[in-house]
Amino acid sequence: MTASPPRSILPPLSPEEHAHSETLAALIRGQLVASGGWLSFERFMELALYAPGLGYYSAGSAKLGPGGDFVTAPEVSDLFGRCVARQCAAVLAVGGGEILELGAGSGRMAGVVLRELAALRVLPERYAILEVSADLAARQREHLAKLPAALGERVVWLERLPERPLKGVILANEVLDALPCRRVSWGNGGVAEVGVAMSEEGFCDQSAAADEALTVACEEITAALPAPLPDGYTSEVCLRLTPWVLSLVQCLSRGLMLFCDYGLPRRHYYHPQRVSGTLRCHYRQRAHDDPYINLGVQDITAWVDFTRVAEAAAEAGLVVGGFATQAAFLLSVGIEALVAEARDTRERVRLAGEARRLLMPEEMGEAFKVIALTRDFEEPLRGFALQDLRGSL
Repeated sequence: MTASPPRSILPPLSPEEHAHSETLAALIRGQLVASGGWLSFERFMELALYAPGLGYYSAGSAKLGPGGDFVTAPEVSDLFGRCVARQCAAVLAVGGGEILELGAGSGRMAGVVLRELAALRVLPERYAILEVSADLAARQREHLAKLPAALGERVVWLERLPERPLKGVILANEVLDALPCRRVSWGNGGVAEVGVAMSEEGFCDQSAAADEALTVACEEITAALPAPLPDGYTSEVCLRLTPWVLSLVQCLSRGLMLFCDYGLPRRHYYHPQRVSGTLRCHYRQRAHDDPYINLGVQDITAWVDFTRVAEAAAEAGLVVGGFATQAAFLLSVGIEALVAEARDTRERVRLAGEARRLLMPEEMGEAFKVIALTRDFEEPLRGFALQDLRGSL
């Protein structure tokens, strides 16, 4: 990967951010030296995002909202959380249970979901949050402290996945895209792993032989495609998706896993024209493609291969209960009705504008997908009534 040409579009780091970034860079350089001068991109991304006290999600910084680096659907509008709550309500109404949210951001969606479920009179026994970022966990506690006592007392924070399997719903919004991934390049009839090395200018790409696990994964990818990929084609492979899904299976005895993220089925993800992959970085509301700058103060993500999610679900004995665009999911659960319930014209106009950002193809409606994985739950899922894209997986 080459550095983004328009680095000038990025706001300069503050002195504190620069010092923080240099400290993390020194840590990564140390690991590079210790490993012989080469790291997998997966390990680099893991350190950049999760190194204790230094990684983007482990250190304190404003990540979400207008003053942060990116805006998620729950931050765009409470309509998103209200729609998610309606799908949760349909599951909880069958046999009760609880909700576990992974990576709850600012806590805004959790608050909206609980308020909506209270209005629907289908409250979970508890609302558990598993958050790896101490900064975000603090923001969540501050935000959810404003809930009525009857709702706030249901919220708990976990340090690890629960040992006792729960009945109910597991939620994850924009979590899968932050799982560290490996990078690979196709050429000369084979594949090479694109890792990280050092040059005079700083961190840089350097290829190495792909190990067996990555080679097998790439063979499975190319076997599913209608034509060979062109030489030099570079993309991402997230081998952590499968163990991540398998770890969640141990936490769910009955109910639904609902994941929302930007991504594609495999045949579309590895399209011949997407020659540079999907890796993206976010800093102060600007997206670019250079993961080697602003270490620890910018997000690094890659689109989700939802076929790999479905394969992991099958391996775990789960059922893919639904797969649809975010727009189709929100329309299925009644976002239009929620807008129509506005108290007055002014509020209706505001909500209609927010709904547009969530629904329109050029906004978030098509790039983001929603996938439902179920266990011992055979009731129809309302959120997938208008669209069924499972055949594309």
